[in-house]
Amino acid sequence: MKILANDGISALGKQLLEEAGYTVITDKVSQEDLASAVNEQGIEIVLVRSATTVRKEVIDACPGLKLIGRGGVGMDNIDVVYAREKGLTVINTPASSSQSVAELVMGQLFSLSRFLHDSFKNMENGDFSTLKKNYAKGVELRGKTLGIIGFGRIGQSLASYALGVGMDVIAVDNAEKQVEIPVKVGNQEVKITVNTHTYLKSVIGKMDYISIHVPKQADGSSVITSAEFALMKKGVRISNAARGGVIDESDLIEALNTGIVAACALDVFENEPNPRKDLLAHPKIACTPHIGAATVEAQDRIGEELAQLIIGQFGRK
Repeated sequence: MKILANDGISALGKQLLEEAGYTVITDKVSQEDLASAVNEQGIEIVLVRSATTVRKEVIDACPGLKLIGRGGVGMDNIDVVYAREKGLTVINTPASSSQSVAELVMGQLFSLSRFLHDSFKNMENGDFSTLKKNYAKGVELRGKTLGIIGFGRIGQSLASYALGVGMDVIAVDNAEKQVEIPVKVGNQEVKITVNTHTYLKSVIGKMDYISIHVPKQADGSSVITSAEFALMKKGVRISNAARGGVIDESDLIEALNTGIVAACALDVFENEPNPRKDLLAHPKIACTPHIGAATVEAQDRIGEELAQLIIGQFGRK
């Protein structure tokens, strides 16, 4: 069987698949040529990350396609329900990148708290003494409250890190649940109970930091809009490493300019791969190019899990 890993696959994942008798193609195919490439090359499995979409039109145009795989958590770039209705198998790897995304967010929180993103941009051409004064009002994470919106695998992994550095955690989810969060302290592990809230607006004003971990909404709406910004504590710091659009970007700019939001880190954008220029240039926004899961360790885990799922489905060749 031929596999097109159109957004790449780790060396480990490729090796495992090839050892099992699969042909793995990693040459990038443009979105508009995806269907024709699948048909012309006899590809039966397409693996994507976030860059490639597999919509109804591609599924209908590729009768030989048997499986679509997403290396990562969210599958909003795949018409999952339609694909399954047509008899295709659709898989993803929800657990493999949780730690990597959580670590990126922690890095963002530290960076926003000490102006690292903006000071780095200004050190080369700025006056040292002036910059020292400009960045003299950093804050510490310990003792602050982190609101985690969406308390699945990534949210829980983030909670473990945040609790470990002495933050309090408020978790918001679509269902009330009690979650035991493991926190490693040296060679020991302690468990801390976190109870989720289901009504964001009732707790959002208690948060010093907010990190969002929800999928793109089915109706295209944003989870954080001007209504939510109006309820936030002044000077809140926000991270979005989930999906572009879950924060209304225009409302975010307004909240930053009025001082409601002190700083924001964005790893995802509404218009990827061409984010709004005013977001990229804003001095209070730290931007990264959708790298939440982009660690060597996570990509190895993702590649290995995809290989195992495919071999489990179709066997060795």
